Amino acid sequence: MKIGFIDGTMLKKAFIGAAKLLEDNKEEVNALNVFPVPDGDTGTNMSLTMKSAVNQIMNLEEYSASKVAMAASNGSLMGARGNSGVILSQLFRGFAIGFKNKDKVDTIDLAEAFRLASDTAYKAVMKPTEGTILTVARGCAEYALELAKEEKDILIFMEKVINYGNQVLNRTPDMLPVLKQAGVVDAGGKGLIVVLTGAYNAITTKDDISLDDFQKEFVEQIPVPRHIETSDIEFGYCTEFMIKTQEKDYESFREELTRFGDSLMVVGGDGLIKVHIHTNNPGEVLEKALIIGELNDIKIDNMRYQHSHIMENEQKEYSEQQNKQNEETKKYGFITVSIGEGLDTVFNELNVDYVIPGGQTMNPSTEDILTAIEEVNADNIIILPNNGNIILAADQAKELSGKNVYVFPTKTIPEGITALLSFNPDLDMEDNILNMEEAVAHVKTGQVTYAVRDTEIKDSKINKDDIIGISKGEILSIGDDIEKVSFELLKNIVDDDSSLITIFYGNGIEEEMATKLCERVEEEFEDFDVEVIFGGQPLYYYIFSIE
Repeated sequence: MKIGFIDGTMLKKAFIGAAKLLEDNKEEVNALNVFPVPDGDTGTNMSLTMKSAVNQIMNLEEYSASKVAMAASNGSLMGARGNSGVILSQLFRGFAIGFKNKDKVDTIDLAEAFRLASDTAYKAVMKPTEGTILTVARGCAEYALELAKEEKDILIFMEKVINYGNQVLNRTPDMLPVLKQAGVVDAGGKGLIVVLTGAYNAITTKDDISLDDFQKEFVEQIPVPRHIETSDIEFGYCTEFMIKTQEKDYESFREELTRFGDSLMVVGGDGLIKVHIHTNNPGEVLEKALIIGELNDIKIDNMRYQHSHIMENEQKEYSEQQNKQNEETKKYGFITVSIGEGLDTVFNELNVDYVIPGGQTMNPSTEDILTAIEEVNADNIIILPNNGNIILAADQAKELSGKNVYVFPTKTIPEGITALLSFNPDLDMEDNILNMEEAVAHVKTGQVTYAVRDTEIKDSKINKDDIIGISKGEILSIGDDIEKVSFELLKNIVDDDSSLITIFYGNGIEEEMATKLCERVEEEFEDFDVEVIFGGQPLYYYIFSIE
């Protein structure tokens, strides 16, 4: 079978096949995490990002290569999770640029799209690292540009590009010593090869992929907000829709819609605007939207006729939302990412405006963070990701928002707490950022968890289920006893400049166990202040903050 072109229908099938194969192989990708800890989530993040892309594709009423590629770009942009998901969304953004205004594409078009995808992804990362998904994407692009000069069969072209991409992937351990030491290839690069392979497999088969089955079994449906049943609602119709437009001035359009209702959200990117509003006049809102572009995915719910059994809880949520809208605008607002009941409480006590559930194994999407931004009523909004794998998604949400947002790149929970404690609302933003940077520079984080596989790191043999203590990306203690490993970790990271140790104990650790560890730490570091706090975090027995 020879294929000279890919049209929109075939491209849609390719994206579905790519998403399905990635979902089927996400645990294999997760397992390539350098550290053998139970939070390797590259495969999961890429799979969730792909699901969001496919969701958007499935909402199309007509298909061309350009429309399918743009839908995948917009869907992945909003649904991107983790660094790997954000980079994947930027790859799709570049592809969409390459497919612009094309009903179908040949190998020359595909090669150029590969190049634009690689260039776009590299630009999205402040300090690109070779030996990662970026390297694999660039290798595929460079090879594709040469190959397309002679090869016109899409199937042969794709097969050869994938084979070459695998060769680049297999060389990633030679580019990143940590990969070679752990005996793995780059997880993100592997995920990209799976995506390309899934797309290739889909277009080589004559069988149609059932969209109904796919939606039921695989696609993560976009959550639909629940609404209350009450005659007291001021604006009765929850109205949502997408606008395909070249309009760049989202702020003016957003401002114009404010007079029609509340709970307004207007966000956009790459020719698409998503609108959510509670209004009594959905027709007038749609007419205003038609002025600037073409509408689709229109959904209007009458909030006064929802099921009565959710009335009480939804009334509370609605009232809280109304109270927030009536609050006076603050000078500063904080958004933080947290995982664990106790940690959430700590952040709430530090007056954080919005706590996003998430962390390791559960990275929030760009849309999750964007929703939080829209909820915070402040002139200046500071986001604390508290995880290195969430920073890119936070940056992406910042770019999509029309508000004044600053992403302060905290990588751990202790860093986030320290940043909040050092913040002074009477100072301007610049002075506060300097204070936060100085404070975070003096906090150390320790984490105690367990190994999910056998490995060897820096001449240390680690067996599956071993307890391991980690700080600053290094495994500093290993054993089979949680208390011993925890104590050894603390001894390795406490120095003469330290004076305070905070112990956050997680799920599976009884308070008595944490107290016993605290007493041992107090004996060892008798001049230190030692505090024990319930964190409730999963996967990590303890999180230590040393200042």
